[in-house]
Amino acid sequence: MSAQPESPPRAVFRVSPLVVLAALTFAVCATPVAWAGPYLWLIYLVPIGIIVWTLRVRTVADPETVSVRRMVGGREVPWSDIAKVHLARARNPASARVSAVLADGSELALPAVHVRDLPRLAAVSGGRLPDPATSGE
Repeated sequence: MSAQPESPPRAVFRVSPLVVLAALTFAVCATPVAWAGPYLWLIYLVPIGIIVWTLRVRTVADPETVSVRRMVGGREVPWSDIAKVHLARARNPASARVSAVLADGSELALPAVHVRDLPRLAAVSGGRLPDPATSGE
């Protein structure tokens, strides 16, 4: 008897942490402008917002649910409510936005999930989503 491969317990899709480094670089480079006049220090809100967005936004998939966390709020959807995955049109297919099409026809954007992540998402789903790497399309 052959043992069935176990699905990964959980997959977390996040924005690259290098974005934090870019935001900190922007903050350092903006320092001369920030102190040049009154209220120009508010320019520091841009890198702070980018850092908070990078650390907050993610998609977490486990065998039972898909959880989407946004800048404000989030949503948890069971796999049974997901009918299929939709890729938005893009000039570069690798950068297409991925969203889950729910049973009621609405779409739920999956932040930080890219086309290259679809095999991992399919593995976590436990067979509810087809693996695009093994399908004949």
